[in-house]
Amino acid sequence: MTPYRGQFYWALFLTLFLASISIFRPKIIGELVGQYVATKDKDGLLIGTIIVVALLITEAIGSYFRAYISQELGQNVIRDIRNQTFSHITKLKLHFFDNNPLGMLVTRVISDIETIADIFSQGFIMIIGDILTILFVISTMLYLNWELTLIVIIPIPILLWATKIFKNAIKKAFQDVRNEVSKLNTFVQEHITGINIVKIFNREKVELEQFKEINKKHRAAHIKSVWAYSIFFPVVENLSALSIALLVFYSLFQINEPNADIQQIITDLTSFILFVHMLYRPIRMLADKFNTLQMGMVGSERVFKLLDTKEFIHNEPNKAAVSFDKTIEFKNLWFAYNAPNFVLKDITFEVNQGETVAIVGATGAGKSSIINLLSRFYEYQKGKILISGKDLKSISIDQIRSEIAVVLQDVFLYSDSIFNNITLGNPNISKAQVIEASKLVGAHKFIMNLPNNYDFNVKEGGSMLSVGQRQLISFLRAYVYNPTILILDEATSSIDSESEELIQNAIDKLTEGRTSIIIAHRLSTIKKATKIIVLEKGEIMEIGNHQQLIQNDGYYKKLYDTQFNEQ
Repeated sequence: MTPYRGQFYWALFLTLFLASISIFRPKIIGELVGQYVATKDKDGLLIGTIIVVALLITEAIGSYFRAYISQELGQNVIRDIRNQTFSHITKLKLHFFDNNPLGMLVTRVISDIETIADIFSQGFIMIIGDILTILFVISTMLYLNWELTLIVIIPIPILLWATKIFKNAIKKAFQDVRNEVSKLNTFVQEHITGINIVKIFNREKVELEQFKEINKKHRAAHIKSVWAYSIFFPVVENLSALSIALLVFYSLFQINEPNADIQQIITDLTSFILFVHMLYRPIRMLADKFNTLQMGMVGSERVFKLLDTKEFIHNEPNKAAVSFDKTIEFKNLWFAYNAPNFVLKDITFEVNQGETVAIVGATGAGKSSIINLLSRFYEYQKGKILISGKDLKSISIDQIRSEIAVVLQDVFLYSDSIFNNITLGNPNISKAQVIEASKLVGAHKFIMNLPNNYDFNVKEGGSMLSVGQRQLISFLRAYVYNPTILILDEATSSIDSESEELIQNAIDKLTEGRTSIIIAHRLSTIKKATKIIVLEKGEIMEIGNHQQLIQNDGYYKKLYDTQFNEQ
């Protein structure tokens, strides 16, 4: 909160100011009742009433500004933390997302950070205000009448003991609530994302029962906190009433004493009854505010734990630029997602400038892993990848991502226009460039048939488009960025024959004179590749062009014959 310490100091000042002036009201009201009402002094009663009203108005104005400044301070802080957290998450390597559910991350960025705002608006500053109020009230009462003060604080030890029990119980309950909220977010996010699977396999009722069970635990956690409140607050009210009863009982003895000052006794009794309410209210609220503070601390602990996660791909952005228009070398490369289970074993091959290299193999052979390493989504454990003779790890990630474009099999589109999904908001890519690329790929015709054409909103995940159309949009996205190296990861596997023919023609034009790496399931699409690398269980089985590998009558020949017979 360092950038906003001015707001913080103003909130503290107003808290101190409100705590100091609040103690005058009970004293003045006691004087009004004991001195002016009893003697029917209308002028004194009027003046005293005006003073009380003025104090109330001053407190109301001060409370308004304190609440506004505190809330603004909290919102400023969580805005900064939320920006920092989101930026941090986007920089984490993909391995982190493999091991952490997305629903948990959503909880951290949204609801956990929201609890941090309560530290400032309802927790820390309000706790300081309540503590100051308690100290000022007790000091004032001791100054006015130490005997009545001792009477008032007789039930306080019981209240402190009850507060301690309540604080511990509610802390545990709130921790359970946060855990259950995270589980709810994770479950809902996963099942809405995978709603097609739920419907295809008729899992609606089964998943609903699982959701009910999680929701039941969430409710039970909340009920624990409700149970604690339902016991604690009546205890406080009864102890407050006990203090007042003791005051009245003691005052009766004072009235019966000889030479008793009735007016002073009434003045003190009235003032101290109001002081009792001022004393018990912050003590009661302190327990609640401590738990608000604890909730914020629990939320901040989760957020800071995420911010302390340093699972980054090592990057040196100030490194000198490297020419990507050169040979790419894979030398004795070993890689495992979870060591020591290596999915790539001693991979060695070259991709010369301008070549089209295809990588084929069965599912799980390690094809996509090679692409993930070249794009630096993951880090390899042994060996090297060299570009222009430079180790890939010594090249800045910014340059790698700007020089290499990847078209994935699983296309993700944002709930936005086709144009923005292609350009990703890059102001340097004009609409004319997008239209030219669309015509080249063959997507212009279907886009023009949509309402609003290039401004058509594809909705979340591109649900308004067919699988083939989404794939074409993904291909356009890579094309308009004009990469030095183009990677197609099963990019034609989900496209129908008509779309495949269109995109194959575009691929031929796009790969001309450009280094390209194609991961292909359909072997018919890679016959023109300069070099074909055949993988099996993370190892290279064969390397050659289509004709050479067919003549070798090896692993590639078997794959090709199998697909040909199936077709």
